[in-house]
Amino acid sequence: MQSTQVCSSMPQTSQRSVLRGAIFLMATSSIGPAFLTQTALFTEKYLASFAFAILISLLIDIGAQLNIWRVISVSNLRGQDVANRVLPGLGHLLTGFIVLGGIAFNIGNIAGAGLALNVIFGVAPLVGSLIAAVATIAIFLVRNASRVMDAVTQLLGLLMLVMVGYAVYSANPPVAAALSHTFAPDDPLILMLPIITLVGGTVGGYISFAGGHRLVEAGITGVENVGVVTRAAVTGILTTGVVRICLFLATLGVVSQGVKLDPGNPAASVFAHALGDFGYKAFGLVLLAAAVSSVIGAAYTSVSFLHSVHSSVRSHSQRWVIAFIVCSTLIYCLVGKPVQVLVVAGALNALVLPLALGCILWAAHQKRIVGTDYQHPRWMLAFGAVAMVATAVGVVMSFQSLLQFWQS
Repeated sequence: MQSTQVCSSMPQTSQRSVLRGAIFLMATSSIGPAFLTQTALFTEKYLASFAFAILISLLIDIGAQLNIWRVISVSNLRGQDVANRVLPGLGHLLTGFIVLGGIAFNIGNIAGAGLALNVIFGVAPLVGSLIAAVATIAIFLVRNASRVMDAVTQLLGLLMLVMVGYAVYSANPPVAAALSHTFAPDDPLILMLPIITLVGGTVGGYISFAGGHRLVEAGITGVENVGVVTRAAVTGILTTGVVRICLFLATLGVVSQGVKLDPGNPAASVFAHALGDFGYKAFGLVLLAAAVSSVIGAAYTSVSFLHSVHSSVRSHSQRWVIAFIVCSTLIYCLVGKPVQVLVVAGALNALVLPLALGCILWAAHQKRIVGTDYQHPRWMLAFGAVAMVATAVGVVMSFQSLLQFWQS
């Protein structure tokens, strides 16, 4: 096993800063344009019953995230290296899936940035996407890019929390109906696609590894750091859960009044109706913050998976991140379909989760990977196994619905 770097040598202020950065990197990676679009679309379609999908996806998210962050931190290995320890070559296969999923998700992020600038300034979405891509690339060109990345994701995350919370207050949603349908939905089976899509958008693909890889990079690893890593993992998921619930309630409040959302930019309709002209522009800022922070998370984490492929990736990481963003932008310019891309990307990322989580769960009780001093909790192992099986079954069951949505 690799030598373990402990945070005891790291000043407490620096440790807290890195932990916040990891939490917000994970949270803002998932709270992207796809997150906003999926939540608005599914709330309009399933109304209060969508609360059940949020609850189940949140439980699956916690089960996956706890296992992944703990094993990565204890082993002091990135996800692909853990998979290669489980079975030689498996990490490279996982890397391929992660990078492809990251590109798919980043296409949606770039599309979301274009929609945001269209809302704020009225520029064409394609032009807006190019502008946002250039601005994001600039972050990775500055010195101490990791610190800048941490600061930017925290600032953008707080902006999203405040604006979405204000939208809920103004929308006056039917909270009682949402609460009752959380545990008693009208038809649980038809909620399989939204559940899998939400899971894929929150912990699927690269997202579940975003914060964990940041902790490994900063040296917050080892058995002695299991407690802080566990709290950070749960905090990240709960942060996304709070935002998801708030956006759901705001959307439910709007559609319950008979408002039909704009299919081209559904989440914008929510803010516009709840907050008027100011709300429409405010949504543009929220969407821009979500898009830029998610582009950062997708690019950083996807490239971190390539570190094990060739030494040049590690030594020229910033160049690879920039190339990743450029590639995603070019593909979006050719593909189009921003709303469909935003929803489908989340479902595609869910395809990666069973493989990634399976590797983590197997590694969790392999002493040659996690060390002789670590004992993975059995309840957490069972929690992760349920999340893995539920995701795998859900992906199969929702595949036909996913194809129909893409063709619509």
